[in-house]
Amino acid sequence: MNAYSRNPEEIPEFFRGKGFTTTPRSVGVVLTVVAVGLLLYASLAYVPSGHVGVLTLFGRVTDNVLAEGTHFVNPLLVNHVMSVRTQELQERASVPSQEGLIVTLDTSLLFRLSPERAFEVFRTIGPGYIDIVVAPNLRSAIRSVTASNSANALYTGEREVVAQKIVAELERELEPRGVEVESILLRDVQLPQMLTQSIEAKQQAEQEALRMSFVLQREQQEAERKRIEAAGIADFQRIVAQGISQQLLTWKGIEATEKLANSNNAKVVVIGAGSTGLPLILGNQ
Repeated sequence: MNAYSRNPEEIPEFFRGKGFTTTPRSVGVVLTVVAVGLLLYASLAYVPSGHVGVLTLFGRVTDNVLAEGTHFVNPLLVNHVMSVRTQELQERASVPSQEGLIVTLDTSLLFRLSPERAFEVFRTIGPGYIDIVVAPNLRSAIRSVTASNSANALYTGEREVVAQKIVAELERELEPRGVEVESILLRDVQLPQMLTQSIEAKQQAEQEALRMSFVLQREQQEAERKRIEAAGIADFQRIVAQGISQQLLTWKGIEATEKLANSNNAKVVVIGAGSTGLPLILGNQ
């Protein structure tokens, strides 16, 4: 008798134990546990932070939108995660201005998907709504607004007005589609070199004119100050002249003579000298 035709009674008890036997009942229990586990796993829908979940049932988009977190849903539903965070779309476009000059604009559009209307965007546009709707409308808005404004407006302080016009046009086109426009940034504006030099020369001339206006204003103020000062001196001299008489001058001369006579300096006093008859004082100091 070979090893493959051995009598079962001769097999050791260890190998004939219950641990190595299976029954239909035990197989059914295992299969049931596995099925329940798979069903529970299929019923869990996880949505990461800053996203929403759009549910579809056999390809049909439902109106239910899942917020961030873990949810129990119908296991037949498929969860499609879409971001509702602020996103940036950069665009570089060479567009004509009102004068027909080619202007190169570097722009950044800040936008986000509306959480409440994510299922509409998924149904009507799809997950690639940025390339299908947002980017083409951004290029169109830039071209439309730039063509209705002069190149000088893009180079000077009116740039913010141009940006607001682009935002208004994008809001009119994108918000009905479920995309919220936050702002647009004009990072860089490149004009033709000849136009740039002309604008810079004009601005330099304006600055020079402002400087000359300031200089003239300052000179006028200085002239007015001198005129007021001269008028004050003339008024002072006129008032003083009206109050001085010959008698006052003679009296002041006598007072000065008395003070000199009482001083300790060596001097010679000549009485009655001069045309006024005042003393003439001669001294070495």
